[in-house]
Amino acid sequence: MKMIMGVFTAAVLALTASAQSEQRPVIKDARGYWPLPKAAVQPDKTRGFKVIFDATRATVKPEDVVPAVGEAAALVNALVATGVPETQRKMAIIFHGAAVDGILDDESYKQKYGIANPNLKLIRSLREAGVELFVCGQFLHFRQIDPAKVISDVQLATSAMFVNVTYQNRGYALLSF
Repeated sequence: MKMIMGVFTAAVLALTASAQSEQRPVIKDARGYWPLPKAAVQPDKTRGFKVIFDATRATVKPEDVVPAVGEAAALVNALVATGVPETQRKMAIIFHGAAVDGILDDESYKQKYGIANPNLKLIRSLREAGVELFVCGQFLHFRQIDPAKVISDVQLATSAMFVNVTYQNRGYALLSF
């Protein structure tokens, strides 16, 4: 029993130490990063991190952040916290499908859900961190969504497929959320 308590105490202390070192170096409202120096697959600061997020999923509740927005912001924090230089960080997000609601202007979001758009602050922080943000023009057209209702931080793209193929051809890894 004494040994089990000792292992439990060590585990709690390790988790507490880890939680105390959470880092949110760029986007304070995003999930932080916990350094794990002995973990496998550490970031290689000499190589580029090029990522295109394919944002299609909506939130479960309208007061939550679109999954791709939250994950992209967490990745920005992780890359900065691990010392990956800005010149080695290239990220973009293409919104289509149900995720488009997350980039509606505040008035349109309030009309649809009755609350302010919870994504706006993180999206602005992402753009300020150098993340490129696009919305699929084809999706907007087929769903009859006025592009003027999309926030100005997001650029109108011809199509999500063109953005995904173009960025993957440029060496960007695809992450879908």
